[in-house]
Amino acid sequence: MMETAEQLQLELKKSQEWEKDQKKSPVWDKIGRLPFKILDKLTPDFLHKKIGVILDELGNYIQSGGRYLSSMSSLQSYYPNNSIETLQDLEIMTIKEMDEAVDRLVKNRKRLATVQGASTGFGGLLTLTIDIPFLLGLQLKTLQDIAMCYGYDPNDKEERLFIVKVLQFVSSDIVGKKEILEQLSVMNAKDDDAHRNIMSELQGWREVVITYRDQFGWKKMFQMVPVAGLVFGALINRSAIEDLSEAGMMLYRKRRISERLALIKQIEQKEEHGKSTVPEEF
Repeated sequence: MMETAEQLQLELKKSQEWEKDQKKSPVWDKIGRLPFKILDKLTPDFLHKKIGVILDELGNYIQSGGRYLSSMSSLQSYYPNNSIETLQDLEIMTIKEMDEAVDRLVKNRKRLATVQGASTGFGGLLTLTIDIPFLLGLQLKTLQDIAMCYGYDPNDKEERLFIVKVLQFVSSDIVGKKEILEQLSVMNAKDDDAHRNIMSELQGWREVVITYRDQFGWKKMFQMVPVAGLVFGALINRSAIEDLSEAGMMLYRKRRISERLALIKQIEQKEEHGKSTVPEEF
């Protein structure tokens, strides 16, 4: 472990301040959500059905990972100056080094999302059905790679659940964000009862799909205009990956920092216990 408890506390404060900002509801956000119900009714049925496919996609993802699972082979590119073969190799990395790895990852994914959004937006309605599943896959892979950069294994079902909750967090309103932050804190605390409750809540995946559709589906309507959809598609996809990456980074770095602080505390307690059991003559 390369950081002191004091250094980790400073890093943790950054994540805590970010969480506080997420719990605030700016006026423009409230106003911006007013037309959602109207837009929802105006959204073509085919677009609702296409986004509805996400329900099955997310269900399959949490259960098995399926075609969305990332591999360790991509991790090395985010740590170009280090030899990374397993997640255990990241235990000696500082939080700063992990943050830098995520920055490299995010730059790559934003470029990819921009190009993909522009290319599918150019064709308007005809290519929109290609873009929606692509963006979902890119979002899931981006969160998985962020997880790996901080030393977590997305092959674990519990980790995939955390990833879907982060995806839900980004597309939720202010009330939903507060609730999800509380749920994620409970997950970090390893509360078995809370884990079962969260799993039960997600069994139908409906909450995730509804928030994803309301926040994301109506934006895709602008992408249905041929040629002009090129600009909308590029901006929408880039923004989606940017917002998701920020949330994923802050929530995962908080987990890693908290775990390291807990480990330091355990070590200090053991050392104190060891000193108290040594006879005074020694």
